[in-house]
Amino acid sequence: MPSENGHSRDTHARDTIDELARRLRPELSPLNKQFSWYPMLPVAEEDQRQYLHDPIESLPPAVGSLLPKIGVILAPYLEKGNGRASTAVAETKPAEAKLALSARVESPDFVTFFFTVKGEQVADYHYFFYDEIAALLSHRWPRKVADAWHSLIREELSGEMHGEVDERSWRLKQALLRRPVNARRDGKPFRDYARQSFEDTMTLYLHGICCDIDVDTGPRQLPSRCLRKRLELLKGLFPPPEGRGVFPEDLKGSESLQSKDKVPF
Repeated sequence: MPSENGHSRDTHARDTIDELARRLRPELSPLNKQFSWYPMLPVAEEDQRQYLHDPIESLPPAVGSLLPKIGVILAPYLEKGNGRASTAVAETKPAEAKLALSARVESPDFVTFFFTVKGEQVADYHYFFYDEIAALLSHRWPRKVADAWHSLIREELSGEMHGEVDERSWRLKQALLRRPVNARRDGKPFRDYARQSFEDTMTLYLHGICCDIDVDTGPRQLPSRCLRKRLELLKGLFPPPEGRGVFPEDLKGSESLQSKDKVPF
């Protein structure tokens, strides 16, 4: 966890993430050819592996090939703006309704991720890190990935498969299911739902490669056999790095590189 002692390295209270993304880009320190970072509060050297190296090294090579260059900025807190106002960095914790745990600024050749890290669990940080990665992928997926995912989602809808992976895709699925049956297999509502279901499932898939996680069961949760089929598809499209796996049997006979980061969804 970032140190609670002292103050942020710089005084950026109320600076918007758009301003900071531009201003801090020259100060980012490289982690590899694709990722760089900047701490806006002290981060102990031993914590840098959990926050940076572990989640980045867990990314499948096929994922990395689709991503732009990315800067990771670890901030004390992020505060949502009002109306058109941009999200801003805050040095004191905002009210719960105003607290944002992640945000990003995109430019044609670079994306800057911002994360709230003060007082947050590393497991939660990992979730939001992979959620931002999955969001980028959902708008950069190759045609073969989109076709394979759309086919799987149409199969689920035809089989009246209940549930979803996360709240966002659940809401879009419910909206789609209120449409006539013959209007559920194509069109914008279908594509919006399919893209969000991909993003939410990819977040889970990437998080599962990095960490040993638990998936909560509940009335809105996708059945385990259906979730397994989704994860198997993603594993075929985006194989994990060597020495890492998705399912317990992937790592039999070899030492797991996963951290024991159990977190419910």
